[in-house]
Amino acid sequence: MSVAVEEQVTYLELSEEEGSAHKFYEVRLVGSTVTVRYGRIGEEGQAKSTSFPSAEKAAASAAKKIGEKVRKGYAPAVQGVRQRRAVTRRQLVSTRSTANQAPLLWRFRSGSPAFGVFVGEEHAWVGNERGDVYTLTHDGEVTARFGLPDGVKCIVADDWWIYAGCDDGKVYDLGGKVPRVAYEIAEDVDIFWLDIHDGVLGVADERGGLTTVDHEDEFQWRRKAEGRSGWMVRCDADGVYHGHSRGVARYAARGGDQLWHTATKGEVLFGWQEADEVFAGTGRGWVHRLRKSDGSEVAAYRCDAAVFSCAASPDGEYVFAGDNHSSVYCFAADGTRLWKLATGCGSAYSMQYRDGRLYLVTTDGSLACLDASEQAVRAAEAGTLPATAEVRNAGWEAVRPGTALETVVTGTGGLPGGGIEVECVQDGARLRVRVVSAGFDPGRRVQFPKDVRVAGARYLVAEVRESASGGFYRARGEIKRLL
Repeated sequence: MSVAVEEQVTYLELSEEEGSAHKFYEVRLVGSTVTVRYGRIGEEGQAKSTSFPSAEKAAASAAKKIGEKVRKGYAPAVQGVRQRRAVTRRQLVSTRSTANQAPLLWRFRSGSPAFGVFVGEEHAWVGNERGDVYTLTHDGEVTARFGLPDGVKCIVADDWWIYAGCDDGKVYDLGGKVPRVAYEIAEDVDIFWLDIHDGVLGVADERGGLTTVDHEDEFQWRRKAEGRSGWMVRCDADGVYHGHSRGVARYAARGGDQLWHTATKGEVLFGWQEADEVFAGTGRGWVHRLRKSDGSEVAAYRCDAAVFSCAASPDGEYVFAGDNHSSVYCFAADGTRLWKLATGCGSAYSMQYRDGRLYLVTTDGSLACLDASEQAVRAAEAGTLPATAEVRNAGWEAVRPGTALETVVTGTGGLPGGGIEVECVQDGARLRVRVVSAGFDPGRRVQFPKDVRVAGARYLVAEVRESASGGFYRARGEIKRLL
C-alpha cells in the first residue's frame, strides 16, 4: 500500500511601493524534492527542482531558502491578490521638432517604441518594447527577426557576440539562428541598461544599483550609487562607468572600488563611450564629455531639451545627441553646435554613428538611417532632402527562444561536418562546459548558453574562440547535440 507524500508549499512576495521590486518566491517540498519557482508577480516565472538524498535534507534546504528570502524582506502572501505591475519604461513627452527635416536615407518601422540599436560591419539591429529584434543591412533590407518574451532594453556587442537585454530579466545571445539565454540577472534587478566587455556584464537598475556578473553568469560585485535610475552603464577592460540621477561614477572592473564621481547638470539619461572618454546625456539638455582616467570634463554640449541619447564619431571629432522634442544635434569636439534637425519619426531613444551615417531608434519604433555627411546636412538645411526609402517587414516570422537542438550522431570517421566538441559537466550545484576536442585546454570553462545545458551531454559547436583576457573560451555559432 502506497503512502501519500505530503506537499508543503510556501509562497512569498516582495512588493515595494517605491522601487522596482514586485516579485514572488515559492518553495514546494514533496518528499525529498524541493521545487523553487520565482519571478515577477502575475507571471509564471521560472522553476527549478532539486532532489536530495533524504526528506530531512530536502526539508532543511527548503527552510534555508525560505529564511534567506524572509531576511531580504519577502513575506507570506496569497497568490493572485497582487496583480502584475508594468515593467519600468522611460517616461517621455515627445513633441514635434520645429527644425528642418534631417536627410533620412531609409526608415524601418519596427511596430513598437524602440530602445535597442547596434550597428556592426554588416548589419544594423533594432529591438523594441514588444520584444521584436530585427536585423537589416546598411542599405535597409530586413534579413532576420527574433521574438523575445518581453521588451528589449538594449542591444550590445562583445567582440563577435550580440546580446539583447530583455525585460524578463534575461540576456539573450543572438549570434545563432535561435536566441539562447546567455545570462539570467538576479530576480531583484530591474534592468534599465546593460553593457558587456569580454564576457563580463554590467547591469544598471532603477534603484541606482550596479551589478556585474562574469561569463559563467556568476555574481562578481554590486554597488549602490548615490542616485537612482541607472540609465547608463559602459564597460571596458579597466572600468565600469555608471550614470544615474546624481552624475557619473567609475568603478574598477576588478573588485568594484569607486575611482571617481562627477556630478552632472541634471540626471543622466543615456551614456556612450569611446576609448578614453565617456559621454553622458542629461535631463537638463546637456551632454558631458568626461575623461575615463579621472572623470574631469573635457567639454559640454548644450541641447534645447532633455537628452535621451548621444553618440560620438570614433575619432571624437563629432558628438551627436537626440532630445525629447524629436530633434537630433551634431556638435564639434569643442562644443560648437554644427546643426540641429528634426528626425521626422519621433524622439531618438538610442543612436549610433558609423561610416558617415547616424542610426536612430525612436519613440515611434523606427530604425532610421540619417546621412550625416556635411553635403547632405547642408542640403537639408536648405530644404533639399533625399527620397526616404520606407523599408517593409516583408512577412518575416519571428524566431523565438528555444531549447530544442538538432541532434547528430558521431561515427568512426569522427565529428560530422567538422566543428568543435564540448561537454557539459556537473560541478557542485552548477553545470559547466569544457572543450573535448584536441588543441584546447580542457581545464578552461566555455561560455555557453544556459538553457541548453544538460549534465553529461556533448555538443558540436561551429566555433570556439579564446576570450580577449585568455581566461576562458566562448562558443560561437550553431549548436548541435551529439548522440
